[in-house]
Amino acid sequence: MLGDAVSYYHGLLNDQIAAEADGIMRWKFRQRNLYFGERPICTVLRPYFYFADQWRYLKYETQILLSAFRRAHEACLHSADMRAQLALEDYEETLFSLDFGGAVPWTTTRLDSFFHADRGELHYVEYNAETPAGMGYNDILADVFLELDPMKRFQEMYHVENMTLVGDLTSALVMAYHEWGGVGTPQIGIVDWHEVPTLNEHEIIRAHFEKVGIKAILIDPRELEYRSGKLWAYDFRIDLVYKRVLYSELVERMGMNNPILNAVRDRAVMITNSPSAKLMAKKASFAFVSDEQNAHLFNSEQLRAIHEHIPWTRLVRERKTMYQGEQVDLLPFLVQNRERFVLKPNDEYGGKGVVLGWETPSEVWEQELKHALSAPFVVQERVNTIVRDFPALVNGKLDISPRYVDANPYAFNGRTVYGCLTRLSSLSLLNVTAGGGSVVPTFLLYKK
Repeated sequence: MLGDAVSYYHGLLNDQIAAEADGIMRWKFRQRNLYFGERPICTVLRPYFYFADQWRYLKYETQILLSAFRRAHEACLHSADMRAQLALEDYEETLFSLDFGGAVPWTTTRLDSFFHADRGELHYVEYNAETPAGMGYNDILADVFLELDPMKRFQEMYHVENMTLVGDLTSALVMAYHEWGGVGTPQIGIVDWHEVPTLNEHEIIRAHFEKVGIKAILIDPRELEYRSGKLWAYDFRIDLVYKRVLYSELVERMGMNNPILNAVRDRAVMITNSPSAKLMAKKASFAFVSDEQNAHLFNSEQLRAIHEHIPWTRLVRERKTMYQGEQVDLLPFLVQNRERFVLKPNDEYGGKGVVLGWETPSEVWEQELKHALSAPFVVQERVNTIVRDFPALVNGKLDISPRYVDANPYAFNGRTVYGCLTRLSSLSLLNVTAGGGSVVPTFLLYKK
């Protein structure tokens, strides 16, 4: 049982060992720039573990669902009626036209979930199909933990396997560039706003690119120029845009007539993830795959995985739909059953605008539902969260306290799963961007 391994790890700690490990960890964080803005990326003293059979199950089920999302993406890309179910912005229709005849739209994606590994209960809550973060942090954070004394002593009893990610990211980017039609080794521009708190992670990834012989620059989109048929960051030619800025923010701040999109339109640069990746990045993608009106799109194995792992989700609209085998009038049903549901903006990130019905007074919930009718929102059925004990140093003492934890496997090229982002929080809304959480590395575990 995984609990036995965790208990063994916790038994290796006391006040003195915890203080020494915490001090070394924080010193290494400063050395390696493991910060989210000004906050250390991790505040606890134990990584997260999966036994190999648990990881195989998570990987297999995730890959089945990835195939369902690929099918949904294909249907929406070729049908305006299908796309209408995603409540798209007007500018997005123009964006998606840039993808026809291009490469696979995703080099990396991430499906966020709650996974009760010991009993095989798995529920996904979001598909980050546009700009999944965390890979750079994960790799360096894992290295730090492996250098701490508690992990060294733990490995006398258990073998651990580190699932590094940035190498797979690099391979996926280069492969996509060649599929797009690029030749040789691309020069990469990691593109995001200078003020975002994830710049430290971007620099980790840039340094890895340089280490393996790929020229790369970290650049703000406002500093780019499209001239002489190429995209430039000053005198640095960019062949491949590793896009970390969101399309919505790029268009909001710089309009559609900006250097990046002009270069993409002329096929002067490859961009990833590509514009149509936003189709499944919408929260409404969960409504699309779980809605009974779209069941005909999926095969039996995909339908099984959707039924078992995707919570019931719908766009907030005046309509009738099916819930647990019965037809319901959606809005009155949501008013009467707020404790079962969460409201999410269709195109936000970092926990912005999320309303947890079970934590919201009924009158406020009704107001939020009215607002959701005028600005695209989805409503999603509540899933069981996971709470696990983690050790930390608090006021100089070892403290082992419960924290919410999630499981967020990464996928490469929209198909292959490897590596996992694990987030912790004292709040039921797990999101580092929202300021209430941290990250721990994820290891596979084998008993010696």
